[in-house]
Amino acid sequence: MNIKTDEKTYLNYINGKWVAASNQKVNTSINPANRHEIVGYVQQSEKEDVDQAVRVAKEAQVSWKKLTGAARGEYLYKAANAIERRMDEIAETMTREMGKTFPEAKGETARGVAILRYYAGEGMRKVGDVIPPSDADALMFTTRVPLGVVGVITPWNFPVAIPIWKIAPALIYGNTVILKPAQEAAVTAAKVLECFDEAGFPVGTINMVTGPGSVIGQAITDHPDINGVTFTGSDSVGKSIGLGAFKRGAKYQLEMGGKNPVIVANDADLNQAVEATISGGLRSTGQKCTATSRVIVQSDVYEEFKNKLIEKIKEIKVGNGLNEDVWMGPCASENQLNTVLSYVKKGIEEGATLIHGGKRIEEEGLADGFFMEPTVFENVNNKMTIAQEEIFGPVLALIKVETLEEAVHIANDVKFGLSASIFTKNIGHMLSFINEMDAGLVRINAESAGVELQAPFGGMKQSSSHSREQGEAAKEFYTSIKTIFVKP
Repeated sequence: MNIKTDEKTYLNYINGKWVAASNQKVNTSINPANRHEIVGYVQQSEKEDVDQAVRVAKEAQVSWKKLTGAARGEYLYKAANAIERRMDEIAETMTREMGKTFPEAKGETARGVAILRYYAGEGMRKVGDVIPPSDADALMFTTRVPLGVVGVITPWNFPVAIPIWKIAPALIYGNTVILKPAQEAAVTAAKVLECFDEAGFPVGTINMVTGPGSVIGQAITDHPDINGVTFTGSDSVGKSIGLGAFKRGAKYQLEMGGKNPVIVANDADLNQAVEATISGGLRSTGQKCTATSRVIVQSDVYEEFKNKLIEKIKEIKVGNGLNEDVWMGPCASENQLNTVLSYVKKGIEEGATLIHGGKRIEEEGLADGFFMEPTVFENVNNKMTIAQEEIFGPVLALIKVETLEEAVHIANDVKFGLSASIFTKNIGHMLSFINEMDAGLVRINAESAGVELQAPFGGMKQSSSHSREQGEAAKEFYTSIKTIFVKP
């Protein structure tokens, strides 16, 4: 068996230096498009490594918070420029490590650059308000102060954008950071941290410790000197992190996925709806928290929509994301592939009709990767497992309804409430959907997976801790308000 590897070992980043884990152990990061290709080796760290990182981050925060917002912003600009210079390298690493196509990876990396520049500018924006006091001789105003040390726990599906949209606001508002990336994307994270190192951040300001969530994530959650924890991942892990942070009085922010619906009304532009459903549901192999999962279609247009959808899905080219003609890459890991296949099996057992895909792809030279056919079910009712649980794979469940009222009821009838979209030309239908949909992100005639960096992002119900990320809303988590009363 031939093993392809660049044989590079990526270290933790602590106190401005690249250091090995205290136990000297490493994990192997492999290419999901070819399990025989090793992308690199990353540290399998222990609690002691987190303790070291927190110690230096706490010390560094004393001087970091004293810098002006503009001065902190200059470092973010430098990091953005460094990532931009290495855009293709980082994007190629992302494709090799977690499987999304190179154009998607490059777009995500460019988004990371844009996020850094956005928050660099945030250093020049206001951080408080003047409030009229009851005493005419006094002055009363508010300002915002950093939390201190922030733990950042991120998933593998957006290994550049999600860490940056947490790290950038944390830093600009005067916090220092401990990053724990997902093991499946730790090489990509190391490439990003190399750019922060190149930008010359003061030592200890930003640190990275890699390793299993059960060890490193838990150590971050429990550490008494970590003042805030921000997490994106599964709802079960998120709730555990939230509970642990709450018990010791730390601030926490959780984004925990979705079961996102698209409603296709009988007056919709079906071609537009089909394109958006495929893009929202199958790009990145369906491995997005905002990915379309349930497609709720009015009966008058159901058959026509279904036929157009299947026809377009049949054109999708699955393969290695570095190949130019490939539209959809592999699942990010063998475990994720098996999870998706288990949901397909469950769908069939519960009575849904599999009308396209549903199998692992092992022909055409793809047997060594974790490739999955784009999959579509119909005759799905909303009580089925595939209509209730987040699959995180390229699986669409078609649900036929008679009325829009029924469609909205079904769309809301899940524990999640992250994103939702509707396709209709009727203004009344749009307004009803906006008012009645229990989701943090509502989109009209657009795919469910669109997220804008300058706008608040987060979910309702069990999709989040009811906090919001990105845009100006980020300051609500990364700072505390201080009220000042001054009397001569």
